[in-house]
Amino acid sequence: MVDLPFRFQAFKFDGICQTVALTLCPLIGKYDGIEPLCYSRNVECAGILIFQPSTLIIDIIAICMAGIMIYHVKTKYTAVGRKEITMFFQLYLATMLLETLLVTSIIPTASILYPFFTSAHLGLGSATCWCLLLNGFVGFQFAEDGTPISLWSIRISTFIVFTIVVFVGMATFNNVGPFNYTTPIGLWIIYFIFNGAAFLIYVLSQIFLVVYTLQDRWPLGDIFFGVLFFLTGQVVMFIFSVPLCEQMKHYLDGLFFGTTCNLLAVMMVYKYWDSITKEDLEFSIDSKYQEWYSLVVHDDDSQTKMPR
Repeated sequence: MVDLPFRFQAFKFDGICQTVALTLCPLIGKYDGIEPLCYSRNVECAGILIFQPSTLIIDIIAICMAGIMIYHVKTKYTAVGRKEITMFFQLYLATMLLETLLVTSIIPTASILYPFFTSAHLGLGSATCWCLLLNGFVGFQFAEDGTPISLWSIRISTFIVFTIVVFVGMATFNNVGPFNYTTPIGLWIIYFIFNGAAFLIYVLSQIFLVVYTLQDRWPLGDIFFGVLFFLTGQVVMFIFSVPLCEQMKHYLDGLFFGTTCNLLAVMMVYKYWDSITKEDLEFSIDSKYQEWYSLVVHDDDSQTKMPR
């Protein structure tokens, strides 16, 4: 029987940070932060000590995959919600870039910059969840996709969410006013309740969209696997991280599996969006084909005009 040292506390990260090394853990709970009971071993590369090397590899893969998904979304010129969903993947890419710097201690926890980057990382995480939530309503056409009101409503509200979370983070890390790092209630509410509610509302809205507005039911499978990957990642990361870390001899921990499952969940968001959007081929333009076609037509015209 595997002993699970997981200890969940409402409005406190103490038990969670003892289980998994989140980016905010060195800044909360007590003056020198909270250290997990078991975490992935470090490696030295070119004289630089790299923390969480396995998670670093997944972060790099996630950044590359986000870039690929953004490229493929942009090639679907006439797809519904193309610009809106691109914002979500861009925010996810930026979040993973910051996570790479923080988790690997490229920005050391002792650095004066660490609280700023951690607050920005938390802000980007919540902004990504908020942007995903708003993308869930694009299909209902409350505002026509691609129009300024649709795009700027997402941009402005997402920036407001980002700013609020960054402020709460910095205020908590520096004990400003009612915020303090021993009981980070505000960050706990944002991290679990706000982000979780955004995810839940998005999933429910998309199930409603598929069931009541689409004839094809296959996208429900994409939603199911996306939810499965996400929840699996959260459970493994927050509950089974320590026993996994011990069984893997400190080569892997819950953060690695959580990051991997989150990447798979994001990829299912792309797969779902791709499955429910139909491109109007009559108005779609393939630039490479157009260039090749124009060259062929030009050659044909030149040959017909040559004197015999």
